Amino acid sequence: MSGLGKLFGKGKKAKAPTPQEAIQKLRETEEVLVKKQEFLEQKIQQELQAAKKHGTKNKRAALQALKRKKRYEQQLGQIDGTLSTIEFQREALENATTNTEVLKTMSDAARAMKEAHQHMDIDKVDDLMSEITEQQDIAQQISDAISKPVGFGDDVDEDELLAELEEMEQESLDKELLNVGEPTPVLPSVPASHLPSVPASKVAADDDDDEEMKQLAAWVS
Repeated sequence: MSGLGKLFGKGKKAKAPTPQEAIQKLRETEEVLVKKQEFLEQKIQQELQAAKKHGTKNKRAALQALKRKKRYEQQLGQIDGTLSTIEFQREALENATTNTEVLKTMSDAARAMKEAHQHMDIDKVDDLMSEITEQQDIAQQISDAISKPVGFGDDVDEDELLAELEEMEQESLDKELLNVGEPTPVLPSVPASHLPSVPASKVAADDDDDEEMKQLAAWVS
């Protein structure tokens, strides 16, 4: 009974393998079964060729070959079913492992978020956002005040200046129109011929007269 108990797991409970260990064992079992499949498929082909070879010449040997072929086919079918079960179990275990890791990650993230929010008060956050908005409004008002022009010219009416400018342009245009109707004065032309030159004897006579006048003036004085 103790041997049967050990066989069916009623003895000391063994430590359960980890999901990764179980997945690895299932993959190894799959590899063994796949090799067994390939071996049985070869044996089936060999027995089929033996049955064909003996044919009607040796019916006994042909029948034995067909019986062995039939057994191999049954074993092959069993292995196919076992492989399907193992593949299903492995995929389910892989999915369970993935889900476990996902849940663990989500749990860690939730705890981290809770820790991050632990020292936060929603009322304080609202007050802070209100203060930030208020300061932004004040900053905008200051910027508007600084960019607004000050000093001379604030009370000047631009329409009045434009009207004065148009009036000046109209006066200038009127003067130009009046100047167009006045005749341009004609200046005398320069004579093309040379003026007559003074004779040298006349110039000398004039110089003698001047000298005599100077001597007369000196005697009288």
